[in-house]
Amino acid sequence: MSPSLQAYRASLLYFTNDPAFDEHATQWHSDGLLLVQDGRIQAAGDYATLAATLPPGTAIEDLRGKILCPGFIDTHIHYPQLDIIGSPAPGLLPWLDNYTFPAEHRFQQPEHASEVADFFLDELLRNGTTSAAVYCTVHPQSVDAFFAASHARNLRMVAGKCLMDRNAPDFLRDTAESGARESEELIGRWHNKGRQHYAITVRFAPTSTHEQMKLAGELAAQYPDTYIQTHVAENTDEVNWVKELYPDARSYLDVYDGYGLMRQRALYAHCIWLDDQDRARMAVTQSAATLCPTSNLFLGSGLFDFARADAARVPLSLATDVGGGTSFSMLQTMNELYKVARMGGTYLPAQRMFYLATLGGARALQLEGTIGSFTPGCDADFIVLDPQATPLLARRSATTDSLEEQLFALAILGDDRAIAATYSAGVRVHQR
Repeated sequence: MSPSLQAYRASLLYFTNDPAFDEHATQWHSDGLLLVQDGRIQAAGDYATLAATLPPGTAIEDLRGKILCPGFIDTHIHYPQLDIIGSPAPGLLPWLDNYTFPAEHRFQQPEHASEVADFFLDELLRNGTTSAAVYCTVHPQSVDAFFAASHARNLRMVAGKCLMDRNAPDFLRDTAESGARESEELIGRWHNKGRQHYAITVRFAPTSTHEQMKLAGELAAQYPDTYIQTHVAENTDEVNWVKELYPDARSYLDVYDGYGLMRQRALYAHCIWLDDQDRARMAVTQSAATLCPTSNLFLGSGLFDFARADAARVPLSLATDVGGGTSFSMLQTMNELYKVARMGGTYLPAQRMFYLATLGGARALQLEGTIGSFTPGCDADFIVLDPQATPLLARRSATTDSLEEQLFALAILGDDRAIAATYSAGVRVHQR
């Protein structure tokens, strides 16, 4: 062990599997010790066991009363929509026309894109989110601005330029050829540069022609370690629109499948209006559903069906979907996720919600063993949760008599104030 060893004493929480399918998945050390060296997890376990292994004189940061857990992973969010969060609209399509597209127009200006990217990343870190799958705009300069800001902070982020060559304002359209060319140039410039990863980003099927979808599929085949991100089956009006545009496809999801866009590292936002054949296909291809409860409620899109998704073993993760989503806080997003599940007849334990926000996100990104856990060798991306962050949360925490009750209180009553600190690659990047 070198002098760069960092040691943190607190309660530790992480997962080795989905608690819905493995009763031993939750790892909890009420008096734990987390050891970090050179930006990676070296060990995590009981304080009484690990403290004896430390070199004499090792400084231990005492965070007793707090909970350390892996940083949250937000698998679907739009950084250009930062300034339109909380905008009123009667549904998804009018919201896009009236707010989203005009806001995205400004991202042709690199200075504007850079300023928003910095604020956006500050907000993620303040809420304990250390990795995210991020939509930029159609403008390559919006992607450059985002990755430059993320790379400068040494954050692990996934992002990509939107592909959209129809059914959008002229100022937001590319062409099938220019979109593919610019995406490939951005892959060369940013994919796997430091901790940055590129996502081939089809906005959604209605805003791409057959030719653009075909070229996106070819890029996905040519660069199999890139990500794919898009939207599917969010809203019934959207589903009907796709049926008109792609009459030969069996379903909305089948449109993407037909162009080779379903595989590992493919992220599908919403997945509300799928059928069992769609869900089976997601499981077979290991395409992940990114659950966006706050935006689904805000836009009146519908309720995700947990029972059918779990029966098919669809890979699931949690996402805020800002700016249709109404909060950067993954704790507040858990709050809404719980209610969405209850309205559909499913009970979600808090431990599973924390899994979806950590290891579930890492698995969706095919980054298990890199982020989302405290297993040795993982990036030291972690957060300090404060169960006494507010008077009400402190009062409720004082009366909890199990881990499940404590985590549930954090999910229902917590927000950005419950994030005492955020660490990325072992460096503290936010302090409340």
